[in-house]
Amino acid sequence: MPIILHINSSINYGSTGKIAEQIGLRAMQQGWESYIAHGRYINPSASKAIQVGGKWDWWYHAFMTRLTDGHGLFSKCATRKFIKQVAKIKPDIIHLHNIHGYYLNYKLLFKYLKSVNVPVVWTLHDCWTMTGHCSHFANAKCYRWQTACFDCPQKKEYPTSLVLDRSRKNYIEKKILFSSVDNLTLVPVSAWLAGVVKDSFLKDANVSVIRNGIDVQMFTPCDTTSLVEQYDLHGKRVILGVASPWSDKKGWSDFLQLHTKLSNEKYQVILIGLSEAQKSHLPKGIVGLCRTNSTAELAAWYSLADAFVNMTYEDSYPTTNLEAISCGTPVVTYRTGGSPESVTPNTGRVVEQGDIDGIVEAIEDLCSVDRDILRDNCRSYAVENFDSNDNYKMYFERSLLSMISFKVPFTISLSITIFCPVSSGALKLISSISFSIKSSLILSHSVST
Repeated sequence: MPIILHINSSINYGSTGKIAEQIGLRAMQQGWESYIAHGRYINPSASKAIQVGGKWDWWYHAFMTRLTDGHGLFSKCATRKFIKQVAKIKPDIIHLHNIHGYYLNYKLLFKYLKSVNVPVVWTLHDCWTMTGHCSHFANAKCYRWQTACFDCPQKKEYPTSLVLDRSRKNYIEKKILFSSVDNLTLVPVSAWLAGVVKDSFLKDANVSVIRNGIDVQMFTPCDTTSLVEQYDLHGKRVILGVASPWSDKKGWSDFLQLHTKLSNEKYQVILIGLSEAQKSHLPKGIVGLCRTNSTAELAAWYSLADAFVNMTYEDSYPTTNLEAISCGTPVVTYRTGGSPESVTPNTGRVVEQGDIDGIVEAIEDLCSVDRDILRDNCRSYAVENFDSNDNYKMYFERSLLSMISFKVPFTISLSITIFCPVSSGALKLISSISFSIKSSLILSHSVST
């Protein structure tokens, strides 16, 4: 039985953890054995779980990152122990997701990956791989990563450093290490992120875009009567926002502004994923809820909303857009990163960043369209384009997991001897030449699925 090993900061938790889980499930359906190595955040998984490090190791990694800006360069003992486990498992494919998150030493990991002849797939969920520090650069409008990071303007953003700025050295080390594995395939989750890769030091890597998918059977239009009764939403147009955690980068301040521009008699703004502190400071008229891990509850809120508003300032390909559309609710989003890639004229509107009046206009425009027509348009588009069974199947159909090219070095030694006939019929040695040719052969790692 072929073996696939996923590596991610979480297991079946948050967007990246759930994506790794779904790909693992798909692999198991195809006859693979699936492992997920993970850091801090844990939910039950169908794959075999491998925890990298423990809470003291994670805290120390985070503490040292705050001091040195050396995120991903600690957790040495935990990573060495993990590498020994990998050597015993002997995976046929290693599938990287988020290797940042205070749990793994990427220098040790990539030295190991370079030393073994195992195909590696790296699904890119953000920009950390290509920068000297940050996971997203768009909000800061910083493009130093295109040449060489230095004097990082986002040093205090995740992964936070409060003292040193090591961005230039991080950038150089990442460039060397991440470019060192020949049998590596990068999988950005959006066309926008693929463009970032092409502008980075990984521009020559093998790249194939595969967008995230969701469970369209779980995120489906459902009955919302209980929510309407519980929150007294009769006759109100519900404007929904979902994030965790909420910050200005996710549109927190913009939502507060939006609330002042919408009629309280006609619209009800509901925000999900707030902290208790944020809930306590909400202005009157906004309903605030904490994060929910219940898919059914979240699907009900999506189904109830007349518009899902995503005013994010940095995102690669937000799954919240997919979930809302799959529940029959149109999306209004800023033109940020890969966020607009899930929206069509029949499933929502795209507005320029910071244009609150444009958001209001888009909401009013969508609310003027027959709700049943919008619901049908959204639902049919989601089933056709967002189904995780179809999206994650692409990892196999495009041969990213079932057949990945890699280089095998070889040497050919040749010897040429030249003779000349003489009058007696014998041969006279004129010259003898020996030489070697060193090259590499492109082969394919193939595992039956």
